Amino acid sequence: MTDTARNFPRVTFVGFGEAAHAVASGWQLAPERSVRAYDLKLQDPEAAEQVTMRCVAAGVEPVASLEEALDGTGLIFSLVTADQALEAARAAVRYLAPGAYWLDCNSCAPQTKQKAAALIEEAGGRYVDVAVMAPVYPKRHQAPLLLAGPHAGEVAGLLEQLDMRPRLTGEKVGDASSVKMLRSVIIKGLEALTTECLLAARRAGVEDAVLASLQASDPGIDWHARGSYNLERMIVHGARRAAEVEEVCVTLREFGLPDWMSSGTVRWQRTISDLRLDPGDDDLAQRCDGVLRTL
Repeated sequence: MTDTARNFPRVTFVGFGEAAHAVASGWQLAPERSVRAYDLKLQDPEAAEQVTMRCVAAGVEPVASLEEALDGTGLIFSLVTADQALEAARAAVRYLAPGAYWLDCNSCAPQTKQKAAALIEEAGGRYVDVAVMAPVYPKRHQAPLLLAGPHAGEVAGLLEQLDMRPRLTGEKVGDASSVKMLRSVIIKGLEALTTECLLAARRAGVEDAVLASLQASDPGIDWHARGSYNLERMIVHGARRAAEVEEVCVTLREFGLPDWMSSGTVRWQRTISDLRLDPGDDDLAQRCDGVLRTL
């Protein structure tokens, strides 16, 4: 075992869904550097097998107890859903090793992360605000990360040893998540906006003319391809996106601003996800027709 591997802190994931699997499977860590994962679904007999298989495929040891998962752990990646990020921190505080880094990688409002940070720091941990700034596929562990908070600089060096792509963006907790949340006003909002436009255009029978007009107005975007991609994102990931944009709404309201556009985005993202459609081939017309038949 190398000195670097011997001195590197034990790594644990809290939450092992798509994002955690993408990161862990991309690391290609040395065998002597063990990684553990805890997920609530491991306590559910119907879901535990699937989570366990996902862990094993990524070279990660699944652990059914949060206490056991955090025992002796120095570097913790919190990758739960946005609405469970604060609860995950609250559940973890009694088991944190002194000085353990809690990397909150969830898409939460800065105000939510500040509450979680207070819990972690009071328990003797070191909280880092992390924003994942691109889809985890295909980049996996090399998806760009923004780090903020008083311990961000220390953690950046550890992440670089894991071949990750951290970038410091602020000294206070909330700086990274603010960038992520406010960017999502546009990114997730544009998904909802193009879907609303193109579904109506398809039903009216004028989608070709609408797309041609958009292309003429803004030739820098392939509107046909973007429309198809945006709708696929909502069909496949709309539930998670809706939860994230709910945190966007919290962010806006805490800043004393209305959330009119983003609250509409939540409704569209959740509505499309709830249809439980197969996105099928990369074909805008087919995807629109599938939604319109079911909506």
